[in-house]
Amino acid sequence: MRWRIVSVGKPRLEYARLGVAFYLQRLRPLAPVELRPVRAGPREAEALLKASEGWLRVVLDERGEALRSRALADRVTRWEDEGVRRVALIVGGAEGLAPEVRAAADWTWSLSPLTLQHELALLVALEQVYRAYTIKRGSAYHRE
Repeated sequence: MRWRIVSVGKPRLEYARLGVAFYLQRLRPLAPVELRPVRAGPREAEALLKASEGWLRVVLDERGEALRSRALADRVTRWEDEGVRRVALIVGGAEGLAPEVRAAADWTWSLSPLTLQHELALLVALEQVYRAYTIKRGSAYHRE
């Protein structure tokens, strides 16, 4: 299964930039993944939808479904079993996501009931996708 991480802008904060690069590098041997940033601004929603068209859309939003890491790994396995080939993880910018982007989601995922800074949310989401694959492989990375 391929992953496309569609985010508003590229991470500018050093910790986020380094962390995103780190988890992209760690995830690539387990699943094909690409980062596809779009420009913030008046056409942001259109760009997010276009970049994720034809992909299973997972939208990050604090109002979404919260899962434990093992449940996320189970969901990834279920998608694979159902023949899902491409997943687009959509991360909004500082202004959040437009209603039309949230409405187009196949699944809305909450990382936390807290509102997270968008670059931190991107980093946490990538770490959790990586963790899901390590759980599926039985790696020691995930400890209960």
